[in-house]
Amino acid sequence: MLQKSIQTVVPQGSERCRPTATILIVDDDIVIRTLLANGLAANGYNVHTAANTVEMDLVRQRTSVDLILLDIMMPGEDGLSACHRIERDSGPAVILLSARGEEHDRITGLDMGAAHYLVKPCSLQEVLAHVRAGLRRRPSNENASTNLHFLGWRMNLASHELFDPNGILIDLTDGEFAVLRVFLESPRRVLSRDQLLAAARGRNTDSFDRAIDVQVSRLRRKLKCRGEEIIRTVRNEGYLLVPEVHSM
Repeated sequence: MLQKSIQTVVPQGSERCRPTATILIVDDDIVIRTLLANGLAANGYNVHTAANTVEMDLVRQRTSVDLILLDIMMPGEDGLSACHRIERDSGPAVILLSARGEEHDRITGLDMGAAHYLVKPCSLQEVLAHVRAGLRRRPSNENASTNLHFLGWRMNLASHELFDPNGILIDLTDGEFAVLRVFLESPRRVLSRDQLLAAARGRNTDSFDRAIDVQVSRLRRKLKCRGEEIIRTVRNEGYLLVPEVHSM
């Protein structure tokens, strides 16, 4: 458990952290989430929280995250599995949090791709030190491309625009853009209707699976391209984006 009293901690010999890094805290314990969020925010970081890996994925779909503080023991997908998935996809640096501090536990966590392994209970000072070290592990995203390309098409993530191979702007609704973005960020991977629905409408929507079928049908009509198959239906599973995607 983190200490109850959260205070701003300024590293010796350096200025207070500027809010240039975005941290995502993933922990099913609301007390720990709140303490971490308050402490990191007080030290200049932009902070998001999630109670599980499903919420974590939703935050990452909408926000560029620089580092994830990830609890291991959670309902559903555990932190080790999520860490391995994030590392495999070249995602942000991960700091694992766990009450398990044995050597083999720490080794397993690091082998799964974690930048650091932090054992509970811990102080805010220790968390901040690991965060600073974790942020140094990966290059800044400031110059990262905001354009995704496939079959001559170009999606600009910053301006929310889609251009066809002839450079013509294609009119997309917010929902269609959100669904296509998820496809482009997870190419050649089967995505369930639940995953696509969450991206398009938010996890608290009362909509139903059929709404995604309609969105995909509209996208297919707008993405007609020299007879190329772009979005494939995978029976009983969901949908898959067929072409390769490149960022530039």
